[in-house]
Amino acid sequence: MKTWYQALIGLPLLLGMLALQPALASNWSIYKHYNFKKLQLAHPKPFAKEHLVLQVTQADPQRWKMALNNVTNVRKFFGEENIQVVVVAYGPGLKMLFANSPFAKRINSLSVSGAEFDACHNTMLGFKRKTGHLPKLVSSAVVVPGGIVRIMQLEQNGYDFIKP
Repeated sequence: MKTWYQALIGLPLLLGMLALQPALASNWSIYKHYNFKKLQLAHPKPFAKEHLVLQVTQADPQRWKMALNNVTNVRKFFGEENIQVVVVAYGPGLKMLFANSPFAKRINSLSVSGAEFDACHNTMLGFKRKTGHLPKLVSSAVVVPGGIVRIMQLEQNGYDFIKP
C-alpha cells in the first residue's frame, strides 16, 4: 500500500505526462537529436535535385491553402522524387499544423507522399504558456527546436526559400 506522500510525489509526474500527451502524437525525432550543423529530414529524398522550404507564419487559412497548393504544384512540376519540400510553421502559422486545422487531412496526405511539415517548439511553448498545455498537432508534424533556426539551417544546405 502506498503512503500518501508516495502518491503525492507521483501525482506531478502523472499530470506532467498528461500535459504533454497531446503533442506526443507528433514526430519528435529531429527535435531530440537536433544538430544545426547536420541536416536531418523526416522524409529524405537522396536523389532530389531541387530543395524548397516554405515559411508559414500567419493564422490565415487562405495563406495555408496557398502554401499547400505551392507544395502540390512544385511536386507536380518536378516530380515527387526530384524535389525535397519542407514547410516550416511558427508563430501564428503553427495553427495550420493543429490537429483540428481545416487542412489536417491534406497535410497528412502530403506528408505520406514525402513533404515534411515542421512545427516550431518555441511557438509550441508559447501556446502552452497561454493554454496550460502543448497544442495537439497533426500526426505528421515534425517538431523542430525553432522555426527560424530550421529555415536558416535549410537555406545553408541549399534550400530555396519561399514565403507564400
